[in-house]
Amino acid sequence: MLRIMGITHDHKVKPGLSLEEVHLGRYAWCWVDFNEPTEDESGLLASFFGFHPLAIEDCLHVLQRPKLDYYEDYQFLVLHAMNPETLRTVEVDLFIGNSYIVSYHKKTLAEVDQAWDKMLSRTHDRKIWSQGPYAAAYMIIDSLVDNYFPCVYSIEDDLDELEKQGSRESVEMLMNQVFTLRSRLLKLRRTIVPMRDLMYRVLNSQHIQGEKEPRVHFSDIYDHLLKLSEMIDSNREMTADLRDSYISLNSNRMNGIMKTLTVITTVFMPLTLIAGIYGMNFVNMPELEWRYGYYFVLGIMATLGIWMILAFMKRGWFK
Repeated sequence: MLRIMGITHDHKVKPGLSLEEVHLGRYAWCWVDFNEPTEDESGLLASFFGFHPLAIEDCLHVLQRPKLDYYEDYQFLVLHAMNPETLRTVEVDLFIGNSYIVSYHKKTLAEVDQAWDKMLSRTHDRKIWSQGPYAAAYMIIDSLVDNYFPCVYSIEDDLDELEKQGSRESVEMLMNQVFTLRSRLLKLRRTIVPMRDLMYRVLNSQHIQGEKEPRVHFSDIYDHLLKLSEMIDSNREMTADLRDSYISLNSNRMNGIMKTLTVITTVFMPLTLIAGIYGMNFVNMPELEWRYGYYFVLGIMATLGIWMILAFMKRGWFK
């Protein structure tokens, strides 16, 4: 589906245009949005707009890394939208020329719809329209980046909850949760860091060097991406600390278990020796004929066991 809006030279917004009206002189610039385009509509990128085959290939094929390419009379940006629940990304492509901006995405995205609605709601904001296609580009990218924050905040909430329940859950369960969070943070980092680098390139692009207002807006987006990157790195460090703490706790518990088993084994070793000697039943063993030999041996074993336990307690083995 294609939807088109045009901004006239006197800064009025005209939505619902046809494709034939895009190049009419009465419009200062136009926004053409390819929303879940069909194969025929995708073909317009080449037949109507004449975009470079490599840029069109990036639109039509597998998910690309966020990037910025310069062509003769337009810029091509690859951006990523993110699902806050699954953290799966959807590619959004922008072609920015002097008198148009073309957005292309294979799935309907709330972020692009929000930017579209913002443009329609600010019909009297001449300052926005005077920025040309960069105004729409800013609103799209700003909506995409704003949608990253709930993803990071959700992970921070899970981390706080993990710290609170640390004493109530098993170490194995806690470790699984920590590694799940680290995996989610890695997915976020793979999207946000390239987006941050992309915005740095946009800010230093010669195409907007003389445009003061767009630079201010893009600088604000870049600051948001820097903040997100720092939050992700901070959360990754926190999960690493939690992981190390749980590993140390598990090792400490294992040492305690091994110490207890060692004490029990050590106590029973001499007792087992005595029981083994008197279990041989040789004929010439005078102790086997004693009337009170059984009780005497049991007494020796009990005394030896108690003495060893007291000795271990004195050495602090049971602490």
